[in-house]
Order: sequence, then structure tokens, then C-alpha cells
Amino acid sequence: MSRTTKWRALAAVTLLIAGSGLLAAAGPAQAADPATPTLTAIRTGNNTGFDRVVLDLGSGPAPAVSYQLLDELTADASGEIVWLTGQYFINVAVTPATAHDASGNPTYPGPQKFRTRNLANVMAIALTGDWEGQLSVGLGVRSRTAVNVFTLTAPTRVVIDIAH
Repeated sequence: MSRTTKWRALAAVTLLIAGSGLLAAAGPAQAADPATPTLTAIRTGNNTGFDRVVLDLGSGPAPAVSYQLLDELTADASGEIVWLTGQYFINVAVTPATAHDASGNPTYPGPQKFRTRNLANVMAIALTGDWEGQLSVGLGVRSRTAVNVFTLTAPTRVVIDIAH
């Protein structure tokens, strides 16, 4: 069999496989994008040595979290100052996450801003942003102390610990 005949035979087999759909089925299936987790509740607790704020999220991938210690809070997108009780402020960004469903309806039934009289350092909490898949929460605190922000799964939640 000549080299040209071998290449023609290989090309014919390749066309036959591709035409039958076997080649397409051999690759991994593309999974649909997972849903963006939505904020469902904000819980607080006073623990020995630290205050804890928990952001409960609906189903979806565990988000990435970050925080900044600030002298003032600003609202995402508008940049307007968010007036909140506190000497110092912590802004926590959660991505991806929202506080609304796909139809734009709120998934978090609580207040957008509230005082936390039961906590030693955290004085108030506010939703400061729900924009383009990023949820931002601001905390007003009495003093600048250690902050630890992390995620937990099953169920998904963001935990914010602020030392007293």
C-alpha cells in the first residue's frame, strides 16, 4: 500500500468517525455554570475574645473573600459614603455572590443596615454593595483589631471574626 493510499484511508476513517458523532462524544462534556450564591441571612455572635458575623449563602460555589480596614465606607458602584456607627470600618467583599435572585428580587429579607448592640467590638453592619456578582458588607467597629475572614461549606457561608 502506498503512502498516498494510507493517508486517504486515514482521512476516510476520520471523516466517518467525525460524521457519526463519535469524535464529539469522546471529549468531556461542558458543565453548565454553577449558580451564583445568594445572601439569605446575616447572623452575629459574641464569643470569648472575638465577635463573629456570619453571612449565610444559598447554593453555589464557595466564593472568594477579601477585606479592607478603612476610615470610611463607600457604596459599590456609586462611591457615596455609607454612614454607619463605628470608629473604624471593615469592608468585606464576597465574589461571586449577590443579595438578589435572577429576577432581581431580594434574597436577603433583613435590613440593609443595623446596629449590633450585643457585640463587644462590632457596632453596626451594612450591605454596601450588590453589583456585578460582588457582594460587599461593611462593619463599623470600636477599635482596630485582628480580623479573620474565611468561607465554610455545606452550607456555604462567610465567617468574619473580629477580635475584641
